[in-house]
Amino acid sequence: MSAAKKLSEDSMKLTDGEKVITLMLCELYDKLQVNAEIDPDFLRTAIYTGNEWSLAWKYPGIPFEDQKDPEQLKEILDILDMWEHIEISHEKLSLYEKEELEKQPFGKDPKFFGFDGNNEAEYIGITSILLNELDRFQRFKDRDLNAHMPTLEIYNRMLPAYHARRKQGWNLLDLKDLGEILGEIVHPENRKG
Repeated sequence: MSAAKKLSEDSMKLTDGEKVITLMLCELYDKLQVNAEIDPDFLRTAIYTGNEWSLAWKYPGIPFEDQKDPEQLKEILDILDMWEHIEISHEKLSLYEKEELEKQPFGKDPKFFGFDGNNEAEYIGITSILLNELDRFQRFKDRDLNAHMPTLEIYNRMLPAYHARRKQGWNLLDLKDLGEILGEIVHPENRKG
């Protein structure tokens, strides 16, 4: 089953008619300059991008039927959590520690580099909703989310190394931890030793 089909089966579904009605109501909100809790721009974005699941996240007070979030969402949340932790920890390193980390592959100013726009577009779409509409992980908000290269394989190598350290709590990652996690960016076939 394709990821797109799986996504549509598990998350909130609006019928085509409901989408049209919702979009028409958004236009009315704009024309009448209604100032209400429901954000018509958000509704439009959720519908046009196929991210209706985000309605329940944006409006938790509305008793939506039980639904499953997209299967990619948990993975994206894990990836964003990991990169936020990496970036914050790197910022807190001493100058000496930063210089030491720079001697390792990908150790110079490590930053979340997004997802591949060609092959991981659903990941970009979900991430964009999280950052720009749901105000999560604001550190990444104004970044280009298109890495222009496949990244999921890289992140899936990094996550086990990250989770092994995360079990100790949300303490800052030290130089050794960062080196080991960032070292997973290098494909195993290209590692020395």
